Amino acid sequence: MFKRVFELFLVLIGLILILPIWIIISIVIVINSGFPIFFRQTRVGKDGKNFRLLKFRTMRSNKTSAKGSFDAGDTSRVTTEGRFLRRTKLDELPQLVNVLVGEMSLVGPRPEVRQWVNAYPEKWRVIHKVKPGITDNASILFRNEEEILASSIEPEETYRNIILPKKLSLYLEYVKTQSLAQDCQIIFKTLLILIRKK
Repeated sequence: MFKRVFELFLVLIGLILILPIWIIISIVIVINSGFPIFFRQTRVGKDGKNFRLLKFRTMRSNKTSAKGSFDAGDTSRVTTEGRFLRRTKLDELPQLVNVLVGEMSLVGPRPEVRQWVNAYPEKWRVIHKVKPGITDNASILFRNEEEILASSIEPEETYRNIILPKKLSLYLEYVKTQSLAQDCQIIFKTLLILIRKK
């Protein structure tokens, strides 16, 4: 309960502070590539329930992506402004709304599409005891995941057999050791990385 109150406090302040940035990004997306402004994709959340994850749209529309298809490493549809949003992680800002409505936390295992939950069901059953998050140690470790997959000959196999197992280990570790202090540390590390990238 304390974590939820703490998160709501941070999210409400965050949404107020980033409102001008939110408006600018929305205008740029509409001018350069039209509507929609947001990308919504079905992900698996706490207790294995589906929810709609929000991002700023960074690619030309593709109906199958919204349903949870896998296009790892495929940057052919990324828009000009989308490259900047992805590099700076600003495309993730709308997930603050997911946190606000209780579908996500600021810190927690990243939510996956159903395809990859079905690939390792036993591990995900444990991971789904907590809410998914916007950032975590796996997100920090694999912050260049898109580049890794883009350079792979078989991106799906690379993700399934190399990246995802490492992520799952970190997710399971988080579930076992989660604490508010650890969450604050992860948020700080994430912000530090984003500042350095800019």
